[in-house]
Amino acid sequence: MKVVVTGGKGFIGSHLVNFLKDKGFFVRNVDIKKDSILKTEEDEFLQLDLRDYNNCKKAVKDMDGVFNLSANMGGIGYISEYNAPIISDNVKINVNMLDACINSNVPKIFFSSSFCVYPRFKQKYRFSPKLKEEDVIPAYPDSAYGWEKLFSEIMYRSYHVDYGIQIRIARFENIYGTYCDYSEERGKAPASICRKVALAEDGTSIIIWGDGKQTRSFLHINDCLDGILRIFNSNYNFPFNLTSSERISINNLAKMIIKISGKKLKIVHDLSKPQGVRGRCGDYSLAKKLLGWEPKVKLEEGMKELYEWVKSQVIK
Repeated sequence: MKVVVTGGKGFIGSHLVNFLKDKGFFVRNVDIKKDSILKTEEDEFLQLDLRDYNNCKKAVKDMDGVFNLSANMGGIGYISEYNAPIISDNVKINVNMLDACINSNVPKIFFSSSFCVYPRFKQKYRFSPKLKEEDVIPAYPDSAYGWEKLFSEIMYRSYHVDYGIQIRIARFENIYGTYCDYSEERGKAPASICRKVALAEDGTSIIIWGDGKQTRSFLHINDCLDGILRIFNSNYNFPFNLTSSERISINNLAKMIIKISGKKLKIVHDLSKPQGVRGRCGDYSLAKKLLGWEPKVKLEEGMKELYEWVKSQVIK
């Protein structure tokens, strides 16, 4: 089967390219940038800006399916600051990719959505109930990024209803793993904390955004890839949650990583920084029921792997 992975030089995309190659797919990798942290093993690479419709036509030409991971996004700091560029870029990409698939007779497209679609009033407390797919309505995401993802889900569904294209949607929650972005601007909590701990001298401190009591769950990249392929191969044209049920506070995540490092570090809180919703954890029972999917990598096991990798990148 010939497929294209857009955003294939990003964190999840680069892992997905290699994963699909190992599964026997012909993979065309499309990204606006040429380089990635993880070396990719695609059959073909096209450097294209998918905000241009003609580039989307080139991207999907002669393909049997699309994994559309291309997006303007980052960690909580980035998506809190860059609202208009995120909405503008991502809506253009999704409209263009859908139109290109329809006009090129590509039968199936996968869309990477996010847990940011869920309403803020269902995430007001540290231990708010786990979010199920149907909890997205009534809508009230807490960020422009979340609104864009929700709008795009509706757009994909509309294209399916009107034009018959098969759509597959995964709502990702905090995917982590090696070869991710650990920078201050775009890195997400696990990798950013690993960077801070790796660079900190024993006996000093690290800064955590907010009071650290906010809770999240985190999904290892290997579990994410398994879920993506199961969703792609399914016959379900509605969203699935890809999430872990291991809920943890950011303070306890930092303590876990500090313990892994073997250092003695204090945690200092910066209350001026964004911290997102108070508590978020997902329910993956639908994916378990319909796909036989559930996460396998325990958080501490994954964090040990991530910390050692980030440490090897920042300390030469």
